[in-house]
Order: sequence, then C-alpha cells, then structure tokens
Amino acid sequence: MAESKPTRVALYARVSTRDKNQDTENQLIQLREFSASQGWAIYREFIDHKTGSTNDRTAFQTMFSDASKRKFSVLLFWSLDRFSREGVLETLQHLNRLTSYGVNYRGFTEQYFDSCGVFKDAVISILATIAKQERIRISERVRAGMRSARAKGHRIGRPSHVPLTDQLREEIATAYQHNQGSLRAIAARFGTSLGTVQRCVATIRSLDRR
Repeated sequence: MAESKPTRVALYARVSTRDKNQDTENQLIQLREFSASQGWAIYREFIDHKTGSTNDRTAFQTMFSDASKRKFSVLLFWSLDRFSREGVLETLQHLNRLTSYGVNYRGFTEQYFDSCGVFKDAVISILATIAKQERIRISERVRAGMRSARAKGHRIGRPSHVPLTDQLREEIATAYQHNQGSLRAIAARFGTSLGTVQRCVATIRSLDRR
C-alpha cells in the first residue's frame, strides 16, 4: 500500500514598514513549528513587508497564483490581521477565493479560524453577516454623500452612454471600493465614460478624507 504524501502547506507572514521592532521571522518560527507538529510539508514561505490595507502585495498575489494551481493545500498565517487588513468584506472575498481553489486556511493565533475544522461554517457565516452590513454602510454613505454634494450645487458626473442615476453612482462606488477592476474596466462594465467614473471616484475619495 502506497504511503500517503504529507499535506503541503504555504506559510504567509507580513509586517508593515511602519511596524517598529517587528520581524516576520518571529511569526515564521511559530508557523514552522506548528506545521512540523501537524506533519505538514512546507511548500513555500510568502513574506510581505507592506501594509495589509491593500491587496497590492507581491508575495500575497504570488501566493494566490500558486493557490490557483493547487501547489499547496493549506495556507497558514499567524493571525487574520497579518493576512489582510482591508476590511471584513475584502478579507471574506480572499478566503472564499482560496476555498474556490480547493485550498484550506488556518490562523495560528486564532485557532477557531480554521477551514479544516468544525467551526468553519460558523466563522464564515459571521464574517458574511458583517460583510453584508459593511456593504449596506458603504451604500448608505455614498448615497448620503451624493445628496450632500448635489445640495451644495456640485455636479457629479454626466450622462454618457447610459443615464447616470443614483443607483449607477452607487454601483460604480461599490465596484471601486471592492477593487473590481481598473477605472476604465468599471466604465466599460457599466456602459459609461471613463471621465464619469473618475469624477465619481474623486467624490468618494474626498468623502473618505473627511
């Protein structure tokens, strides 16, 4: 009878350039030890020295590329905020993306955060509920901001291929907030001009700075 191969695990560690006196090695030591205790074979260590508030991280993106090719079957990270600090909605999307690739994930310091464990469905359900509330909050904030801008006489965008309704503004804002493509791609998706999308985004950014 052939001996089964050990589970291949990828380790992800991150520190921000603003984190003083912190080193990814402190995280990796514990992740390596835990992997050994589970009998897992380490496929690769992905390390970023960048803020977790964006997914534009070299190792992060490479990790997802390898996950899509099933080069490993489990992703182990030190804590959820080391994995991502983009917000609940975006983090949930990243985790669902791993699941769609057939890759499990596990947090070292948050043992309940384990897609291999019995609490997987409960944790994802809680995150999904929080993410839904975040989508509602973003939509309400955008709607309120648009009303405020119009009340002050500001013109936001202009009709192009399709009428620029409040609903369309909200959809553009949501697509931008969730990083669903470039501004040009968003414009093409909704059948409006790049200039219209740029003006909507400029309004969103000005609201974020308040």
